[in-house]
Amino acid sequence: MKKYGFILAVGSILVSSCQQADRSPCTAATVTTKAPQGEVLALKQYIDSNRISAKADDRGFYYELQSTGSGKKPNACSHVTVNYKGMLTTGKQVDSAKGISFDLNQLIIGWQEGIPLLAPGGSITLYLPPSLAYGSQEQNDIPANSILIFKIELIGIN
Repeated sequence: MKKYGFILAVGSILVSSCQQADRSPCTAATVTTKAPQGEVLALKQYIDSNRISAKADDRGFYYELQSTGSGKKPNACSHVTVNYKGMLTTGKQVDSAKGISFDLNQLIIGWQEGIPLLAPGGSITLYLPPSLAYGSQEQNDIPANSILIFKIELIGIN
């Protein structure tokens, strides 16, 4: 696991333990964040110029469903286990992990919006504009304002 995955995992554990300690119930709310038009246009240009057959989502990201999986789909309060690989548009891999678990509501907006399109056993490629990923924050090998590509397999919902 790369540095970023380790940081994300530790952060998730810390947040999860805090949530368990205060016993606050999670309210499954629909994410309503939309990417700014300029980011959506830049992402569309990348999709079009690379002849990617991804579907546009109204919130500003694109996705390709390789497999929908079967069973119940996660919601914002779900604890999910995934395999994933994160890349820049240059193809450079910036993160990956296998069998890692997270509370969905603690992840970047693009994952909160994209992963619920799957059921366990499903896989998706998400094309995220910066505001649905890390925005203007530089994260280790991820430059600020980067379009990110994530290949995600939903292993299970815990």
